[in-house]
Amino acid sequence: MSKYLDDWVLGEVFVTPGRTIDASDVMLFAGLTGDYHENHTNDEYMKNSIFGRRIAHGLLGLSISHGLMMRLNLITDNSIALLGIEDWKFNKPIFFGDTVHVKITVHEIRFSRTKLDRGVLKLFFELINQHGEVCQSGIKVLMMKRDTTTGEEK
Repeated sequence: MSKYLDDWVLGEVFVTPGRTIDASDVMLFAGLTGDYHENHTNDEYMKNSIFGRRIAHGLLGLSISHGLMMRLNLITDNSIALLGIEDWKFNKPIFFGDTVHVKITVHEIRFSRTKLDRGVLKLFFELINQHGEVCQSGIKVLMMKRDTTTGEEK
């Protein structure tokens, strides 16, 4: 069972398991989105780039960060909606073969004043590679259910 908004603690930290990004991930994402940019699909083109080799799509990293959070089972039952993404930064490229994990820190908890069964949770994400480098970071904003079974308002 995932956490109700009432169960989160400001500053609380969670760390996901890791996931290795390979060529099949990138090609599946390219096919899904239609983004076949040569940065992601052409070895020869990228040999002369500032990266020296192909890189994963930035939005693939963002998507994987969300999937890794789901593996923690924190929001599976009690989330209502993803409301937004704030201040997302693409700090470093993700290379084929990189293993990434996510450090999630509870950034803000706000109970709704008009709808007592819900509120907003802001989580600060850091997508970190196997070298400890933060490749991406930013805040995901979620509408979450509150625990209404206790009969008391918090």
